Amino acid sequence: MARKKPATTHGIAVVDKPTGVTSHDVVGTLRRRFNERQVGHGGTLDPSATGVLVVAVGKATKLLRFVEKTKKAYLGEIVLGTETNTLDADGEITATHDMAGVTLEDAQLIVAAHFVGAIEQIPPMVSAIKIDGKRLHELAREGIEVDRPPRPVTIYSFQLMPTDEPHVFLAAVECSSGTYIRTLAADLGTLLGGGAHLRNLRRTAVGRFTIGEAQAPDHCELLPVEEAVRTLDRIDITRDLADLVANGRVLPAFEGDGPWALFDPDGLLVAVYEAFGGEAKPAVVVPQN
Repeated sequence: MARKKPATTHGIAVVDKPTGVTSHDVVGTLRRRFNERQVGHGGTLDPSATGVLVVAVGKATKLLRFVEKTKKAYLGEIVLGTETNTLDADGEITATHDMAGVTLEDAQLIVAAHFVGAIEQIPPMVSAIKIDGKRLHELAREGIEVDRPPRPVTIYSFQLMPTDEPHVFLAAVECSSGTYIRTLAADLGTLLGGGAHLRNLRRTAVGRFTIGEAQAPDHCELLPVEEAVRTLDRIDITRDLADLVANGRVLPAFEGDGPWALFDPDGLLVAVYEAFGGEAKPAVVVPQN
């Protein structure tokens, strides 16, 4: 079996994913653009959703988990009165409700009481989570629905604002990784005495990667590998220590909780360390060639 060709192009791209394509489609576009097979993304967006998709190329793919774990921000529209089988506008209508009496203030009170802080969500059947080795969206296409255990997530901020359409609210959400915005919309509708679905979802931030710097897949800039750890605590180390770190040396814990991004005197990322007891151990050592 032929060995895989080592990656020669490395970096991070902040993509503004267009509607109608999958996150995997975006990865394919960047593979072709940079002639590089080692490409991955840091957090799936649904085909109908748009916005920030962080894509890593080459050795930057080793750092994607530090992108995936960061706080996310979204804008979307919650449409009261209509439920769908996918919880968003792409699905088939499964129920309608007369919610003419529901006000924005009613919805804001429900949000404040039930959807801020640590909560639990039941993942939608159209998600990519695996149950017994099979992804939920694959089961959903077969018409199969299974029990899904609730998952803990954190909602840091959930704001509702009026739109030009009655009973359609603009939602601005900041949340932990793994939060389903469509589930927030559907659960809000239920607690308001009816139902709801989500439409026009746009991710505006992944950690410190924002929509203001995102570009279309066809001409997005490839940023240095070091940009992948922009949300982590930075530790500048000496040349001698950098040589030890490159070989995976365990170190005394640094200040704070970590993870820590360790940079050599040339400003190059050498490794990411994580806390382990009273020590710091290498989570990723970044090759320097």
